[in-house]
Amino acid sequence: MNFFTRMVLAQMMLGLNNGAFYAILSLGLAVIFGQLNIINFAHGAFYMLGAFVALLGYTSLSVLPGLAGFHMNYWEALLIAPLVVGLLGMLIERTMIRHLYKLGNLYGLLLTFGIALIIQGLFTNYFNVSGTSYNAMPDILRGTVNLGFMRFPTYRLWSIIISLGVCLGTWLIVERTKLGSYLRAGTENADLVQAFGVNVPLMISLTYGFGVGLAAFAGVVAAPIYSVSPIMGEEMIITVFAVVVIGGMGSIMGAIITGLCLGMLEGLTKVIYPPAANTVIFFMMIVVLLVKPTGLFGKDQYGE
Repeated sequence: MNFFTRMVLAQMMLGLNNGAFYAILSLGLAVIFGQLNIINFAHGAFYMLGAFVALLGYTSLSVLPGLAGFHMNYWEALLIAPLVVGLLGMLIERTMIRHLYKLGNLYGLLLTFGIALIIQGLFTNYFNVSGTSYNAMPDILRGTVNLGFMRFPTYRLWSIIISLGVCLGTWLIVERTKLGSYLRAGTENADLVQAFGVNVPLMISLTYGFGVGLAAFAGVVAAPIYSVSPIMGEEMIITVFAVVVIGGMGSIMGAIITGLCLGMLEGLTKVIYPPAANTVIFFMMIVVLLVKPTGLFGKDQYGE
């Protein structure tokens, strides 16, 4: 295997790692838009919150009364951070977003954009914008794995595997379970579903909480790789929205496949023409919108 082939494969693996984060973040956006018809511009802020819950749980909980010497480890953060951020998301949905369902999509976008600015502003006042290292990576995930063409960081390989597992599990729940069918029916005819004894408002709150919990989960997984900073969500959200548009707004499988493929395309572009690596996804978005405005996996109003 020559040097160029090794370099291409290595960059595509790194791109797949980025693509896994694009996929899981896009998935959360797709779940919220597809089931609630809300364009959640605060998704990047919840991604950042997940990383900060993990960081603060590891570094700061020990100063609280009764928690001396306690540190929330990585595995605990994977469970606790999505739960904490998901509960916050449910609170926001019940107190603010719920009042906008009968209005146009623009109102939800503006509200969630304002929420994102508030959260980011609060954290910017107290934390370093340049980023803080999260050093709670488990020993079992340190080191590298020999893939034949390169030695790939073990943690990055783990982040790909766990992200794909969560994406597949979410797709199965929404598309292949009775709970998912209730949820889809509730968005189409809430009164009819509620007549069968289903608590539709609670189901909608849980859906929003689950969507933002996915963003928080991605933040925890990303924390050992990238610096934890108040602007980390801002840097990611624009790319993720482009991924969702390309895949098709509300399409869960479209979000997963498009996120992974565009991550690898971004990595390949770094080999062929590095200056275009940061813009190739947006170029693809323009092409797709011109050819198929509903996205690659999206459906038009007639379901075609």
